Amino acid sequence: MGTKVLVTGAGGFIGHHLISYLKRSGYWVRGVDVKYPEYAPSVADEFVLLDLRRIENCLQATENIEEVYALAADMGGMGFISEHHAQILRDNSLINIHSLEAARQNGAKRYLYCSSACVYPEYRQTEIDVTPLREEDAYPAQPQDAYGWEKLITERLCRHYREDYGLETRIVRFHNIFGPLGTWQGGREKAPAALCRKVAVAKLTGSHEIEIWGDGEQTRSFCYIDDCVAGMHKLMRSDYREPLNLGQDRLVTINQLADMIASIAGVRVMKRHVPGPQGVRGRNSDNTRLREVLGWEPQISLEEGLARTYRWIEHQVAATRAPSEHTSGT
Repeated sequence: MGTKVLVTGAGGFIGHHLISYLKRSGYWVRGVDVKYPEYAPSVADEFVLLDLRRIENCLQATENIEEVYALAADMGGMGFISEHHAQILRDNSLINIHSLEAARQNGAKRYLYCSSACVYPEYRQTEIDVTPLREEDAYPAQPQDAYGWEKLITERLCRHYREDYGLETRIVRFHNIFGPLGTWQGGREKAPAALCRKVAVAKLTGSHEIEIWGDGEQTRSFCYIDDCVAGMHKLMRSDYREPLNLGQDRLVTINQLADMIASIAGVRVMKRHVPGPQGVRGRNSDNTRLREVLGWEPQISLEEGLARTYRWIEHQVAATRAPSEHTSGT
């Protein structure tokens, strides 16, 4: 039997893909979440439904586990995290404090915490043509919202657990991870999934207008899920103990992202800009340290990742629409 690994948040998008990657790599994997994966069965050796806001459940989850990939979080896209500050800070703090302590009590050797680019200060992200964010730019601290503050606080907690208790912690800061088998509707979806859905609906209905929050000139970099899980595993196996960016370093506007997806779909769309939460004005990853530490960086292009994602989401949209709603119009 391979190394016994726990993936929390195993019913979510990244956790689900990570379990598949770890199983292919020879690990024994326990998945834990409050829900099963929505779009495909998990290949975990064990999958246990547990609410990790409770310490006794965290102790059960980490029993006989050597390494923990901590992804469990109450989160979503900008529409969700901009409106649920108390819920996010409360739930995620409970999950992370209890998960770390349970891993320590049960003798886990390594613990990888999944943080976010949301830890970076607002004052470094006010321009469209933003300077790529280096890991040390997180301080002086001023995250935009409760989600970012909770991530930053837990990064500190991981550091202190390593220093005080010898638990080998690793910290990865995700920059806009996307791909198939993720949330694509309902308010918790991220920008690539939301835009894929909107373009797919436009294509299937023949009404080629899509809504975009704000002026669409806000900028981001986007990393495909296969690169994300490969990078996580490389970081866990490394000796690097400080926070590390994981993302692409190619900056695009939301308008450009919509145009790329429309091109993949083979349709022309009209963009209608409407009020809505936009997050920071610009955010990009500085991958200098990623390359130095891991000798690696994400390999899959934005175009290829979007093509894979769009095909899956168009299929989901088509499956949810009654046959009478489909029109040629494409």
